[in-house]
Amino acid sequence: MQKPQFLKQKPMQKVMIALTPVILAAVYFFGLRVLAVLAICSIFAFLTEWIMASKRNGKVTQACFVTAMLYGLALPPAVPFWVAAVGIIVGILFGKEVFGGFGKNVFNPAIVGRAFVWICFPVELTSKFVPAFSGFPGGFTKWSMGETATGPAFANTSDLDAFTTATPMFAEQTYGYITNLWSLFTGQITGIIPVEGHNFVLGAGSMGEVSSLAILLGAAYLIYTKAAQIRLMLSPIIGAMGMVVFMKFIIGAESVPDPAFVLLSGGLLYAAVFMVTEPVSAPKTPQTQWIYGIFIGIMIVLLRYEGIFTGAVAFSILLGNMLAPSLDLWKKRLKSGKAKA
Repeated sequence: MQKPQFLKQKPMQKVMIALTPVILAAVYFFGLRVLAVLAICSIFAFLTEWIMASKRNGKVTQACFVTAMLYGLALPPAVPFWVAAVGIIVGILFGKEVFGGFGKNVFNPAIVGRAFVWICFPVELTSKFVPAFSGFPGGFTKWSMGETATGPAFANTSDLDAFTTATPMFAEQTYGYITNLWSLFTGQITGIIPVEGHNFVLGAGSMGEVSSLAILLGAAYLIYTKAAQIRLMLSPIIGAMGMVVFMKFIIGAESVPDPAFVLLSGGLLYAAVFMVTEPVSAPKTPQTQWIYGIFIGIMIVLLRYEGIFTGAVAFSILLGNMLAPSLDLWKKRLKSGKAKA
């Protein structure tokens, strides 16, 4: 097998820089195990792309490391290492390489891997959400809350009915418990949920979605350096907020919480900033990009509160990926029709 050749991509380098605050926040809240998960994802993403690129005399792109980070940060903090490895292999292989490599893929590879493990290993994933560390130095000197199960909120666990966790979204839908919005914004999500005389642990969600503040810092860098299209960031948020207003205040759907809670929980911001903005799988014109992002935002809220998957982000983006080529074709034909007229 030939020695790997690398294709440097400045936009991908900027995305990795933008992910720095998200990674640091994930380590602070969940421990050093976060870095191990990201390292495993990066190694297997590189090996998968290297093997496939060697077969077609291509180059390994820096995009594979971006995919690895985006995918890894979308996983629970205590995800088994083997599940993380399987998902990134599937994401790179079936989300990108089967289409011919970078620039030819229809689907976002990170989302393909995330959706695959979510469907195939639901127990391994849904049971691995853990509370966040708090105080200084947080998780920077600890391996994982998932394995130590220590912290001020859990000094006495004898009164817990079961040491199982519920993410803010699951807690809202199942127990009617609304997590403090400031906690959702900063990432300090931890504590005990009292429900009808029983106590459950509040988990913090996936590694990359825990801190809206860190995500917004990354978004500011992407916008400042023009590494991501701002309309692809804003459109899913507009679509989601519009759908929340319609469902909650117009048709009176009681299962839908307030807009602020929807915005700050469940990975909506993480998806809008880092996933929907993936340039290859998104449409290419301004008008179709607005339609694409709004559609994804609408589907996130619709699937989240009317389906069985509380997250719904991955499936909504995959639906958007399938719609994107048709949007571009529609725009092209519309433009051609106007020219003929």
